[in-house]
Formats: sequence, structure tokens, C-alpha cells
Amino acid sequence: MARLRRTPPHQLSPEARALYEKITSGPRGRFMVDPAGGLTGPFNAMLLSPPVGDPLQELGAAIRYRSSLTDRARELAILVVAGHQDSAFEQAAHEPIARDLGVTEEQLQTLRAGSPPALADPAEAAVVAVARALVAKGDLDDEEYAVLGERALFELTTLVGYYTTLALQLRVFRV
Repeated sequence: MARLRRTPPHQLSPEARALYEKITSGPRGRFMVDPAGGLTGPFNAMLLSPPVGDPLQELGAAIRYRSSLTDRARELAILVVAGHQDSAFEQAAHEPIARDLGVTEEQLQTLRAGSPPALADPAEAAVVAVARALVAKGDLDDEEYAVLGERALFELTTLVGYYTTLALQLRVFRV
């Protein structure tokens, strides 16, 4: 059972309402609103503390829409974290995106099971391997560190940390 009530926008404080408007007006907004207007997923919890929730959602937007990782590589990495964290919400939110990007049902099943999927693109395989090492060990050995360039590695470690944070919040708040 969810621990947080989804608050309709007209019942939010002005600060939380401003954050609500920011989230719902962006590209993620149409997917994160329930029929009564409350935010779903991790965004509902962000309204509890707009001074923390706003930078957190901004980080997510940067990861999703402004990083150098390809869309497929990003979604594969998100699903590595979701599988490792057993985050049903993130799996449900990101598997359709991955499907639209050509990720197969077999590859999705493999990710759900915590194994590396067969990928034709070596760059995507490298992202998945590094993401798997990060969630398993929280660190990389020298060989794993050298697989990606430093910019991609910075963005990937940020992605893994962000989605791990969301998985924790989703679990604690029973979303």
C-alpha cells in the first residue's frame, strides 16, 4: 500500500505547486499524472520538499534529455538499475521506452533477470557491463573504468546513482 497520498494540484502549497507545474509541463509530465491530477511515481515524493525535489528532478531531466549517452544505452542502463533494485515502477515506466527503441522482449527479460542481454552494438554492451559492475560493486576496476570515455562514465555513474535513489524512494514510500 502506498504510504504517500497523491495530492491534487489545487491542494499543494505554492512552492510544491510550482514544482508540480515544472514537472508536468516537461516531457515526462504527461506520463506522471493520475486521473485526479496527482503525481505518480517518484515525482509525488519530490513535492514533499521542493528545495530538494526540484534539483533532483532537474538532475533526472539532464540525465534523460541532455546527456551524451544514446537513448538506447540510457534505457538499458536504467533497466540494469531497475532490475538490480527490483524496482517494478521503473521497469514498468522504462520498458515501453526501451521497446520503442528496439529493445526486444528477450533482452528485457534478460535485464529483469539481472543478466547481460545479447547486444549487437559494442557501445551499448559496454554501457550495460559498466552499469552492472556499478550496481553490483559500487566501483569499477581499472579495466572496467577504461571501457567508456570519462564523460560517458561520469554521466553513467550519475544515472546509476540517480535511479538507485529513485528506487530507494519508491521502495520506502511504497510506490
